Amino acid sequence: MYGLDLRVQIGAVTEVAEAAPRQHGGMTDAPYRRLLRPQDDRIVAGVCSAIGRYFGVDPVLIRVAFAIFAAVTWGTALLAYPVMWFLIPEEPLVAPATTTPPPPGWPVS
Repeated sequence: MYGLDLRVQIGAVTEVAEAAPRQHGGMTDAPYRRLLRPQDDRIVAGVCSAIGRYFGVDPVLIRVAFAIFAAVTWGTALLAYPVMWFLIPEEPLVAPATTTPPPPGWPVS
């Protein structure tokens, strides 16, 4: 009887296996947001754009706030930008999807 109760509490093996995180190329699906510098929305290195995307704010507001913060601190805040440039990883490049069909006689895989 105890084994039956435990199975009811935990769930069937297939339910537990479906709830496990999936792996893609050796990496698991991250349950959290990642702070990555984008490839497409940059002015200098994409640091302000990365912070804006992470917090869901327009990157222009982050840039303006950073410029005001740099002016208020007499430029001391500008030392943080290269540090963040170094610490925030770049977003991986994604190959564009081809929509044109292969030429006749070309092997299709």
